[in-house]
Amino acid sequence: MPDETQTLSPAATAPAAVDSAAPRPPVWITRLVVVGIVLAALNLRPAITSLGALLEEARTGLHMSGSVAGLLTSVPPLCFAVFGVAAPRLARRFGPGAVVCAGMAAIATGLVIRPFASDTASFLAASALALMGIAVSNVLMPVIVKRYFPGRVGSMTGLYSMALALGTSAAAAATVPMTDALGGSWRVGLAVWAGLAALAVLPWIGLVRDRDAGSGREPKGMSPGPDKAAPAPRITRSPTAWALACFFGLQATGAYITMGWMPQIFRDAGVSAGTAGVLLAVTMVMGVPLAFVIPRLATRMKNQGPIAVALGLCGLTGYLGLLLAPAAGAWAWALLLGISNCAFPLALTMIGMRSRTGAGVVRLSAFAQSTGYLISIPGPLLVGVLYQHSGGWELPIGLMAALIVPQVAVGILAGRDRTIEDEI
Repeated sequence: MPDETQTLSPAATAPAAVDSAAPRPPVWITRLVVVGIVLAALNLRPAITSLGALLEEARTGLHMSGSVAGLLTSVPPLCFAVFGVAAPRLARRFGPGAVVCAGMAAIATGLVIRPFASDTASFLAASALALMGIAVSNVLMPVIVKRYFPGRVGSMTGLYSMALALGTSAAAAATVPMTDALGGSWRVGLAVWAGLAALAVLPWIGLVRDRDAGSGREPKGMSPGPDKAAPAPRITRSPTAWALACFFGLQATGAYITMGWMPQIFRDAGVSAGTAGVLLAVTMVMGVPLAFVIPRLATRMKNQGPIAVALGLCGLTGYLGLLLAPAAGAWAWALLLGISNCAFPLALTMIGMRSRTGAGVVRLSAFAQSTGYLISIPGPLLVGVLYQHSGGWELPIGLMAALIVPQVAVGILAGRDRTIEDEI
């Protein structure tokens, strides 16, 4: 197959142009994919934010030190980096529908086992199983959006991001009240989220059983999947790919520090456990409306750098507030950090925009997310170490604020109007 970047003009290779004349897929497949995307997205963060809300109880129950708890908050990006690399290969072999279905099953299984682990090592192992399912689904969501909805990347990314933010915030807000209602055991409070993951398996079973979606063959009207790719571009030669990877990694660092440690920051400032969980939920729920608005806005702009700058300024203000008046202005800081965390849907949207082909998107998604999560691993761990050894939050919050500066810089580079095919 000839290289598309050599045989087609830039206008002809734009995603909407490539697929606009193609026949539409069957309606039942489209509807099932939409339901599957929403349910999958709802399950991509509760494993993390539910633990954040009960981190103090889990630390006490499992006899963790602050440094070990920091390691625990670094496990998600580590798993996302390690297992996310395998997602494109698995998708080529089994089909993206089958891989996401297995991912949802892994999340459900891990969340059932994790709360009843008797020691920290078992707890980490069960967490890793759930996070493995999240990792492959993380990478394949932009691919599935590009594949099934090539002309609606912005709106479908917005829907997916809204559902992800809703699941994230619901787990943060509801975990403590549910734990209290179910007898006060933090183990039971964590286990209930396995039910939502089990529900998410169902629509993907339907897609696995569809011979096209499950086997890796392309259903009619869909953009090329990973098994129909043109010769693989060398992603590592693209400055835009590296900028996207760094942007993804730095925003993930901030997000996982926030999800893992923000409730503890508020609790140490005198805020009750229930209110601290609600504050984290406020931070996460900001992604519901903004995750729909930002991708649509980004796809209408040639350069997405200004959005990265605006989000970074909100983050800097929020961290300054946490440093100076964590309890007095808690609601304002939660709102500002929630806006800042919407760098995640911006990153996903840019992944879909920075390549002309479905094959390019799957490689760019795997590279940007896997490399990005590797970059994010030290952040939550370092926060735990600084917190334990300094006895306060000044140094950890200073670190969080400092990381916003390079995030904005690489966001400006990643937002430039170009594709990886232009650079390779």
